[in-house]
Amino acid sequence: MAHGSVEKRNTCRAKTIAGGPVRVVVVARRLGPMTGVAWAQELARRHLADALPRRWAHVHAVAARASRVAEVVPDERDLVISAAWLHDLGYAPELVDSGFHPLDGARYLNRLGADDRLCRLVAHHSAAAVEADERGLAGELCKEFPQEHSAAADALWYADLTTGPGGEPMTVEDRLAEIVERYGPGHVVSSSVERARPELLAAVRRTQERLAEVAVQST
Repeated sequence: MAHGSVEKRNTCRAKTIAGGPVRVVVVARRLGPMTGVAWAQELARRHLADALPRRWAHVHAVAARASRVAEVVPDERDLVISAAWLHDLGYAPELVDSGFHPLDGARYLNRLGADDRLCRLVAHHSAAAVEADERGLAGELCKEFPQEHSAAADALWYADLTTGPGGEPMTVEDRLAEIVERYGPGHVVSSSVERARPELLAAVRRTQERLAEVAVQST
């Protein structure tokens, strides 16, 4: 079980983007050529497919799920799917820097000139700030990539948290249990999952509610 308590909070100052479908009015920098779903897919394939085939299978499935879930944020569909393709990019051996994959992946994307918001979604996917706190990296993560709370972020978390390590569909409860079992009690990942569990479940629940709303509106 966890070494940290549930009451312990991460140190990020989160930016909340309210409402259902999210519209971002201000972007830190203009989108350049380093953007788009096709670019994100190819970048992920190049770094993960051969080096980490099981991780690539997970990423491929997360992106497929994100393409379905992204209907909750129609104005940001490409952003969510691109983030899904890139969320585990930091696992690529040649990109390891801090040893914390959300931060390493976001840093690499930032060096490439990727969209600022894409970098931040990758940096903070699936409650990464909690694990960063456990690893003593919260200050770096939050200074370099301020966190947001939004429907787009929730959708990315949902896609990741309902996809198993080999790409198989899973409930969020089974996914969290699988992570803890895989890493074992006392591991920083396991303790982080236990600390972040309420936040992770809440993001999945919000996305499920948005999906239900979209289904009602389409009937």
